[in-house]
Amino acid sequence: MSFLQAIKPPRKARIGLYSVGLRAYWEQFPGLRERLEEYGKFIERRMSQWGEIYNYGLVDTETEGRKAGEWLNASGVDLVFCHAATYATSATVLPVHQICPAPTVFLNLQPTDRIHYDKTTTGEWLAHCGACPVPEFANAFNRAGLPFRVINGMLGLDYTPAISLTNEKTSEKAEALRAWREIEEWVRAAAVPRTLKHSRFGFLGNTYSGMLDMYSDFTMIQAQTGLHVEVLEMCDLDRMLKSVTEREVREQLNAVNEMFRISGDSPSDPIARNPGEEQLDWSCRVAAAQEKLVREFDLDALCYYYHGAPGGEYEKLQGGFIVGHSLLTARGIPCAGEGDLKTAVAMKICDILGTGGSFSEIVVVDYVDGTILLGHDGPFHIAISEGKPVLRGMGLYHGKQGTGVSVEAKVKTGPITTLNVTQTGDGKLKLIVSEAESTDGPIMKIGNTQTPVKFRMHPDDYMERWFAEAPTHHCAMSIGHNGSLLTKVGQLMRIHSVTL
Repeated sequence: MSFLQAIKPPRKARIGLYSVGLRAYWEQFPGLRERLEEYGKFIERRMSQWGEIYNYGLVDTETEGRKAGEWLNASGVDLVFCHAATYATSATVLPVHQICPAPTVFLNLQPTDRIHYDKTTTGEWLAHCGACPVPEFANAFNRAGLPFRVINGMLGLDYTPAISLTNEKTSEKAEALRAWREIEEWVRAAAVPRTLKHSRFGFLGNTYSGMLDMYSDFTMIQAQTGLHVEVLEMCDLDRMLKSVTEREVREQLNAVNEMFRISGDSPSDPIARNPGEEQLDWSCRVAAAQEKLVREFDLDALCYYYHGAPGGEYEKLQGGFIVGHSLLTARGIPCAGEGDLKTAVAMKICDILGTGGSFSEIVVVDYVDGTILLGHDGPFHIAISEGKPVLRGMGLYHGKQGTGVSVEAKVKTGPITTLNVTQTGDGKLKLIVSEAESTDGPIMKIGNTQTPVKFRMHPDDYMERWFAEAPTHHCAMSIGHNGSLLTKVGQLMRIHSVTL
């Protein structure tokens, strides 16, 4: 078994789908209905790569629209795609969405790049006129106060139906690729609110004293995301620690040896040294207890911080946190330090999307390379690491109590996206999204995670724009350029988003 196997995989979105038409057409143009239904089944098959698809089929009257709305409602869908397969009246479509309140995306996907002008019949044309009713739908939705999105492009078939009078092999056309990229993003984005509404976030200890940007109202968080916050005590973790077996410690040590490189002494920093056997054993013992805590309380994410009295048992316990929390983060249980619940949400969003989400803040600016180092003293998302992360023994944790083992690593070189979840003065959550490039620049050998990041503007200009948005000072770093995807997440969660 891979040590990166998710403890709790994210939920797939439930996606509603139906196609529309005009009932009068079916007798007038034999084969048209079946052709449009075939298109709908093709869309269903493609979408099923990313979500659970609930395809109602063809809706061709307002009565059928009401039935579809009730069915989609009963199916608990997170998002509804209306495939504009041919002309249909807006009275056919509007009832679906007045009954089913899930967000709506219209699909205007033409099966061909060009009709055969000399051979085309009225029935043939009707199979390609999906754009015709969309303005009517848009007007009706606007007047009814219902939001909607539209995806325009080509259907993307890899074959031509026997009934067709033109070429419908459009799978490699730019308009099909672009449309399906948008569809994929909407389906993947819909998994975020579904997963969060079924999530339990552990809050262990407290928030680092004085970090006012990170304080959050648990009720506000649940009201806007649907997640539940489970308040945990250090004695809960201490109870788990007392039940840890030697076999469980060995399993954690095996994971550590597979996923990390054990360092020698740092050549530059006297507090960063080779972690001895005793430190590694303690970190693995605590890691086993942390996994037990996650399983007993059925957690999907965790934020934590505990200062501890000097020399106390809990000070020693929290000193062993970073390794275990990094292992949990890599297994689908994002762990955010310093009690930063909002950044735990950001990390979980990235993890649901399969893009990582490592705990970060500004470390230092490299004006020579034009980069900003982003990182922290842990935890780290091992699954998106550039090579094997390094474990260093720390003589102290800066600004915190205790000693232990920390992670020195950087995120994979290439495209990255940072996601910051902050809170505005009116209590609303806000997403701040930034696309950039992770470079292969140098990092310090001090036992902290650090990734040199080149944004699309000068570091000073980027920081000016970022600071102006009043962020929480932590963010989640994900791999890939995910700005469009994260913007869709914000829209589905009804959370304002800003892209820098």
